[in-house]
Amino acid sequence: MRVLVAYGSRRAGTEGLARMMAGDLRQASFAVDVLPARRVKDLDGYDAVLVGGALYASRWHRDARRFVKRQTGQLRQRPTYFFSSGPLDGSATEREIPPVKDVAALMERVGARRHMTFGGRLTPDAKGFVASAMSKGISGDWRSPDHVHSWTHRVASELRGDVEEPA
Repeated sequence: MRVLVAYGSRRAGTEGLARMMAGDLRQASFAVDVLPARRVKDLDGYDAVLVGGALYASRWHRDARRFVKRQTGQLRQRPTYFFSSGPLDGSATEREIPPVKDVAALMERVGARRHMTFGGRLTPDAKGFVASAMSKGISGDWRSPDHVHSWTHRVASELRGDVEEPA
């Protein structure tokens, strides 16, 4: 089975999550490509898709939103999973955070099977007015590899048919 992990990210935090997921999926014997969402032209040849976006002011990264809108018809034809990154604290590992409003609407649009929010990352040297100001007060990496591995293993099990799909 061939899987695409597409992401929208400004500062490579979500890309890092996508690469962690790809590594887990490869270990589970899937063929995986990891690509920025803006570079994906079509989904021919992919049996399943994971789409991730960084959250900025409670909105999914523009590239992830545009990708889903552009590929709606093709995403409806294959198992699709969404993930978000963003909380700059440990909340994503403490409880399941529901998708933000625009992500929930996109999930409905394509019939996505599952969503997970992971912790985000903000480096002390972040560029851009808002990110730079935020990084002075708070910076760090709240992406939990264990959280990512657990979710990705669940996705892999569903894709193999080992577990029942969510209702």
